[in-house]
This record gives sequence, structure tokens and C-alpha cells, in this order.
Amino acid sequence: MAKQLTDYLNTADLLPRFQSGFRAGHSTETAILRVLLSDILAAVDGGDAAALVLLDLSAAFDTVDHDILCRHLQMSFGLSGAVLG
Repeated sequence: MAKQLTDYLNTADLLPRFQSGFRAGHSTETAILRVLLSDILAAVDGGDAAALVLLDLSAAFDTVDHDILCRHLQMSFGLSGAVLG
């Protein structure tokens, strides 16, 4: 089911371009490199100040309300039925 959902989200282009979590070929390293090499270097090159703050929010997912998550998946991504069960 996870593969089918991932395939659907990728095929329907429903994930942000730089979404790194739980995607093949993407990781925290690719996300950090994107921010570092693109955003921070561009800011510094432009004479702006730049800062990078990293947070580990993995434990936050343990507190997600299942009903709210299902409604969001249904409204935002068109998922329904057994997929949400």
C-alpha cells in the first residue's frame, strides 16, 4: 500500500519538489544540501545574513490525531476508502 500511495503522489505531482522525507533518492542530507547550497549561499552571496536551524520533529508524528490526518489526506490528496482505514 505504501508503494501504491507513493506512486500515486508522485504521478499526480502532489508532493512539493523538495519534499525529502520517505522518498527514494531523498534524505535529510539532500534536504540540507539543497538549503545550504542554494538558499544560504545565495543569501551570503547577496550580502544577506543567513542562519540554519535544524530540528528533529520525528516524535511529533506520534501525537498526530488520526481523524484529522485522514480528513487532510482525503481533502488534499483525494484518498478515500480502504486507503484511509
